[in-house]
Amino acid sequence: MPLIKSDYKPSYFFRNGHFSTMYSAKIRPNISLFQQRERIQLPDGDFLDLDWTPSKNPTNKVAIVLHGLEGNAQRTYIKGVSKLLSENNWDIAAMNFRGCSGEDNLSYQSYHSGKTDDLESVISHILEKDLYAELVLVGFSLGANLLLKYLGEQETLPPEIKKAVAISVPTSLRGSLECLMQPNNWLYSKIFLYNLRKKYKLKMKRHPNKMNVSDLNKIKTLKDFDDVYTSKAHGFKDAYDYYEKNSSNQFLPKIKIPVLIINAKNDSFLNKDCYPFEASEKSKNLFLETPLYGGHVGFHQSNQNYYSEIRTLDFLNPS
Repeated sequence: MPLIKSDYKPSYFFRNGHFSTMYSAKIRPNISLFQQRERIQLPDGDFLDLDWTPSKNPTNKVAIVLHGLEGNAQRTYIKGVSKLLSENNWDIAAMNFRGCSGEDNLSYQSYHSGKTDDLESVISHILEKDLYAELVLVGFSLGANLLLKYLGEQETLPPEIKKAVAISVPTSLRGSLECLMQPNNWLYSKIFLYNLRKKYKLKMKRHPNKMNVSDLNKIKTLKDFDDVYTSKAHGFKDAYDYYEKNSSNQFLPKIKIPVLIINAKNDSFLNKDCYPFEASEKSKNLFLETPLYGGHVGFHQSNQNYYSEIRTLDFLNPS
């Protein structure tokens, strides 16, 4: 499929990748959005929470929206796309990954970039309601990698799943990790690491036989966290084994539905392996757009509607 030529040209300050990333994460005004929480039980006895936003009009279409690392359904990038889609005939189910809805989950496991069994449980739960003829997936960063892996690893998809959009997606997890550990990304990695260590401490109280202060003290980088916790809790040998098995690049050729991928060229979280030009050129289903600007989930156009949100709507609701 030919690569998509992007016409995204933000105002002067938003041409700086770090400014657009930080503005969108920390400064963009909050978006007023109705959300109603539903807790669902998972097959292993754990739970996760969905935050629903209904369409303004009766509809048989639903969008599942997935957040990034240490995000949740209340982040402005989730609310932004959810509000725009709900105003255009989509019900929204914003998924909070395990432990991300303000309450520690029950099991030793939590979430990770390739934990597609929880997404599969959410999809099954929603389709069992028998309300929707059309279901789409919209993911950001970690959540985008997760949905691409899910779409590519399934032999058959539920027929209701029609399209997907992946924004600022680290299709190479190791490549993204190595970018985040560079000096120019020091602030981001420290923020992520602070939040992950905080969650480790909380979870340690529930699972003292598997988690301890000694291991916590070993966690000084994001890779350390994946070596000490993520890989151990989810059945991988180490961090690199986790990255290798869950990076979505290897699953892209097997995707059977139309998918839009938007990765900014000045996204400091992504290395060259996170721009799947070759896979997109060979596929009839992958539509890759690589704007010059946008940073990481920072495609500012106005505070009300981001370029990535408008592109998502256009892709899902073609005129």
